[in-house]
Amino acid sequence: MEVKNKILDKSFLKKILSSKGAYLLLLPGMGFFFTFILFPLIYSFRMSFYKWNIVDIGASNFVGFSNYVRVINDPIFIRATLNTIVYTLMTVPGQILFALVVAILLNQKIKGRTFFRVAYYIPVITSWVVVTFLFEYFFGSQAGLVNFILRDMLHLVDKKIMWLTDPILVMIPLILLGIWKGIGWSAIILLAALQSIPLDLYEAATIDGAGIWHKITKITLPLIRPTLVFLVVVLVIGGFNVYISGLLMTKGGKPLDLSHFILTLMYKKTFTYLDFGYGSATSYLLAAFIFVVSVIEIKLLRRKVEY
Repeated sequence: MEVKNKILDKSFLKKILSSKGAYLLLLPGMGFFFTFILFPLIYSFRMSFYKWNIVDIGASNFVGFSNYVRVINDPIFIRATLNTIVYTLMTVPGQILFALVVAILLNQKIKGRTFFRVAYYIPVITSWVVVTFLFEYFFGSQAGLVNFILRDMLHLVDKKIMWLTDPILVMIPLILLGIWKGIGWSAIILLAALQSIPLDLYEAATIDGAGIWHKITKITLPLIRPTLVFLVVVLVIGGFNVYISGLLMTKGGKPLDLSHFILTLMYKKTFTYLDFGYGSATSYLLAAFIFVVSVIEIKLLRRKVEY
């Protein structure tokens, strides 16, 4: 038995030595990963257990889980969490629904199909900063396009609506922006899934007298279920990580820190108030919450295809 183990060990060492060229090629990427991803993750996790002193790191005091308790009991964090959940619950179904309609239309044999595919994807590659400022103009209180249409053209309201200064109304442009910017990416993913469905199934359904609705519900949706599961999980993660649009449109949680998202609150606590322990604890609570939600989503949505 010992002889056999020695032979296996020698063969294993030979494989490693013979593959040293591959390891050398992997070394830069692994070095980047450990230096800029893994090490900061471990270091920030350590920070979450300290009252961190940015001037003198050695003077930082170990406080255990008190930062996590402080975050959970913070009413501003609770409000930010509710805002983030509402944003996610509205943008994820909105993106998938509109993207599915767009993908089905783009999957048809129509003139200019390539142009429309590119046009729908343009918002995805456009900077978040640019499109956020664009929506700020649309929903501006004084000279905003939406107020002009509602009040001056359609006469649906008597006075200008303060979209960006109300902590509840500001969620409307943020949600619309999130849906509009994500439709193109989701549509491309769904389009790829639609093109993998055999046309024979639709032809057989047509012969049997099935209409468009039955084809979608009995063939299309069941067969693209794995793609829908992937999209839901990825979009939920993206929804909980909303940051740039919230930071710019709410000017950092104004008014009275009522319009914060989790990440905008974390940024403000960390880099405005230099409370690095609070910020690190917030980031790991968010990561744990996203992990749990993703696992639950996969288990609930994954099941055998039936059509």
